[in-house]
Amino acid sequence: MKTLIENTVKKAMDYSDYNLLFKQLVQEGRTTGEQTEEKINYTKLNFSRTKRLDKTAEITNDSIAAFKNISEKQTWLVISEPWCGDAAQTLPFLNKIAQFSENIDLKIVLRDENPELMDQFLTNGSRSIPIVIMLDEVMNVFQTFGPRSKAATKLVTDYKAHNGKIDDAFKEILQIWYNNDKGVSIVNDILETTEVKV
Repeated sequence: MKTLIENTVKKAMDYSDYNLLFKQLVQEGRTTGEQTEEKINYTKLNFSRTKRLDKTAEITNDSIAAFKNISEKQTWLVISEPWCGDAAQTLPFLNKIAQFSENIDLKIVLRDENPELMDQFLTNGSRSIPIVIMLDEVMNVFQTFGPRSKAATKLVTDYKAHNGKIDDAFKEILQIWYNNDKGVSIVNDILETTEVKV
């Protein structure tokens, strides 16, 4: 798996390249992978959400200080797709965290172009994204995060238990939850995942 990870990191995009791809897809009315109307619409919606979060997302001073204290070089390899709503909510915060720490290198790859890697990081047997693979200086996996924060995952699990499946009504509920949470759960879970002391 180490060779697979090393080769994937070499071809991965940084955040600005990912956003350029995002913008181009929206301008051309396309998406990545399967070209369904639903995925194309989600790509457009997620692009505007990502742009908004890039401008408005905030991280507390305590959390910033903690991320600045990361002393060892690491790569955060994110498996994502522009049509994924959870990725649109998560990536802007990952990018801000990486900007605060000179030791975090954020890289992004597309799930559907990297099935072999994705299949090493399944969530309950499914290819759920985004998945953040945290790698040390020599490309060993030391931790993972995703596809959602613990609080958002509980929301999903509870809804599924009550309604049997995720539907459009739930997607609206989840979006409202993300708006109200303002990334706090994502940042806190990542702090916990990386065992950074606040």
